[in-house]
Amino acid sequence: MIERKFEKGKQDSIIVGKYRWTVCGLLFFATTVNYIDRALISSLKPYLATSFGWDAVQEVSNYTDIEISFKISYAIGMLFAGYVVDKLGTKIGYALATFLWSIAAVVHALATGAIGFVFARIFLGVTEAANFPAAIKTTAEWFPKKERALATGIFNSGTNIGAILAPLIVPVIADNLGWQWAFIITGALGFVWLILWFRYYEIPLRQKRLGDNELAYIQSDKDEYVTPVVKLSWFKLLHYKQTWAFAIGKFLTDPIWWFYLFWLPDFLRKEYGLTTRELMGPITFVYVFTSIGSIFGGWIPLRLIGSGMPVFRARKASMFIFALFVIPIVFVQQLGELNMWLGVSVISLAAASHQAWSANIFTTVSDMFPKISTASVTGIGSFFGGLGGILLSWLVQKRLFVYYESIGQIRTGYFIMFLICGGAYLLAWTFMHLLTPKMKSIDE
Repeated sequence: MIERKFEKGKQDSIIVGKYRWTVCGLLFFATTVNYIDRALISSLKPYLATSFGWDAVQEVSNYTDIEISFKISYAIGMLFAGYVVDKLGTKIGYALATFLWSIAAVVHALATGAIGFVFARIFLGVTEAANFPAAIKTTAEWFPKKERALATGIFNSGTNIGAILAPLIVPVIADNLGWQWAFIITGALGFVWLILWFRYYEIPLRQKRLGDNELAYIQSDKDEYVTPVVKLSWFKLLHYKQTWAFAIGKFLTDPIWWFYLFWLPDFLRKEYGLTTRELMGPITFVYVFTSIGSIFGGWIPLRLIGSGMPVFRARKASMFIFALFVIPIVFVQQLGELNMWLGVSVISLAAASHQAWSANIFTTVSDMFPKISTASVTGIGSFFGGLGGILLSWLVQKRLFVYYESIGQIRTGYFIMFLICGGAYLLAWTFMHLLTPKMKSIDE
């Protein structure tokens, strides 16, 4: 048992260190790399279609197959990733996952057709699944409850930075070196992160760079340290309504983010006739705005909690607000007809609201479960999020988009998708509220 002596009860009157934000920076870096690796292929789609001679229908069909293969493997990976991270701990578990997904990213360069990309995406999906269970567990270990949504919002903004960098990187590398080098160069970023991770990361009790005052602040949630906690089995976790509230919330809303990530370049290209280079401006705008939303989404509950609102009420109020902000996405095509940037702005608001929602829904896990089980619960919920993404891709995108592309009316397919996007978050919020009205922790 590792012990550190520190003075409790005076966190508000003493100087608290900031090393925990260095750890948050490492999580941000890892998440950025994670999303560059997964988002790269959406920007490479026209290069691959040209390289392999796909026509418009083949491009949609093959790309959807590649996307679905990633989602299936990602969902399956989630079933095991959280357990492995809880078993190995954040330091080794996160490092192992990053090492493997970096190799998987580089392997894409060896693909010679759609089937090759399917296998590469399967490898990538299984290994990338550990990122969020590991990051959420790390956040629970390094931050008190009131700061966890903000920390999650900050590292989760790496998803947006990754989505920004992918279309910026692709034309430069692909035009000058070939699309294969885009996978090799970006995949190598994970190995850079590994060096920083082993140099600067350790759990709080073992971290010599962490001062006693900051450790006391990190451990200031008395309810988490009153009684010893026994690790709950995967099957035991499925007996709790709290697990299902998180899982259903992820099932209904994760697919919307997958849709933005994988299909936004295609929508902008077909809606407004933009080239790959012309896409840079709108996509950068969307994801910069989304990064702000991610951080803002973590700041709102922090302010509400600071004003005296109970944690569960602050979390739910924030999530309800963000669910409302998504609704205007239904009118994106009509607004875009007036001006492209009106449409882009509505997409930006919806994507930013998703990330604000995401910062909070992830934090509900550490609100309701002990730290020793956070990665496992995150993995279970994210598995259901992956299932939702698969279902949406198969039933809507694979069938709907291919059909409407074949008859030259792809705009109708997108309109149906935006209707789904607009209502998903309110539906998810309702289910979560009914299952866990006060988000009680499982020991209550």
